Amino acid sequence: MGIAGSLLVIGLVWWIAFHALLPVGVRTHREENTVVPGTDPSAPTVPGLRRKAIYAGLIAIAVWAVLYPVIEYRIVTLDDIPLPTKLKLP
Repeated sequence: MGIAGSLLVIGLVWWIAFHALLPVGVRTHREENTVVPGTDPSAPTVPGLRRKAIYAGLIAIAVWAVLYPVIEYRIVTLDDIPLPTKLKLP
């Protein structure tokens, strides 16, 4: 896996992890009883985007650190995965 592949894996995993972390720990204006007229009551009071971006980056680097040796040194190949030879349909 080269630099481009590594950056692609890190970018994709970061994006998925970041979007998975967005709803974690969010309190809305309605839950805090601080609804201002003209705003959406379900808007987050403190979204914590910087912290979630950092956590998503740590998750992305951890996933890349596991995938890099698997791909680079061919620890697991497609031949190692048991697949059924024929599927019998009813």
